[in-house]
Amino acid sequence: MFTGIIESVGTLRKIERLGDDIRLNVASNKLDLSDVRLGDSIATNGVCLTVVECLSDGYVADISAETVSLTGFAKYQVGTRVNLEKAVTPTTRLGGHMVSGHVDGVATVDDRQYRGKAIEFWLSAPAELARYIAHKGSITIDGVSLTVNEVQDNRFRLTIVPHTATETTLESLKAGDKVNIEVDLIARHLERLMTYTNKETQPESNVTMDLLARSGFLR
Repeated sequence: MFTGIIESVGTLRKIERLGDDIRLNVASNKLDLSDVRLGDSIATNGVCLTVVECLSDGYVADISAETVSLTGFAKYQVGTRVNLEKAVTPTTRLGGHMVSGHVDGVATVDDRQYRGKAIEFWLSAPAELARYIAHKGSITIDGVSLTVNEVQDNRFRLTIVPHTATETTLESLKAGDKVNIEVDLIARHLERLMTYTNKETQPESNVTMDLLARSGFLR
């Protein structure tokens, strides 16, 4: 589990194709790896990857064909910069929102404009994911926890403050770029509660409806 608060920006220094899978060698830059062990998870551009080899200045991780098909890793190249976050511990500040690192798909940057010192982005999400994106809800972009400021059909607007821009890869995004997105976990669970049918179950409870209303998914 992660929070979407990026700890460092790393670089892909080697990409090895293993059939439909990929093995990555990631230079971790300033990320502290002293407490990372084999089998630990590191979110790499929002994708939860398992460390299969620990290096003095980075790590090696494998990416399955399933993950490759749902993320931007198929098009990444040596030298690509990636946002890094280690998995949370019981004492970690939860400064963002609950992020699983299981990327749902890829969105496209439609537009980039400055508003004051902040950067505003409009992005287009795949139609099948748009229903999970709510005004003032949370979304993860390349591993970064962000607030959705406006929604228009399958398009949504984000505002990136200067600190977030400079401490992540978001500052370099431009129109046409693709980003990994993970929608809010709560939205997915609420949908499951609303759509699950069983002859022995009762209609949706008032608790479920109330949660949906408060979360902005009933409009």
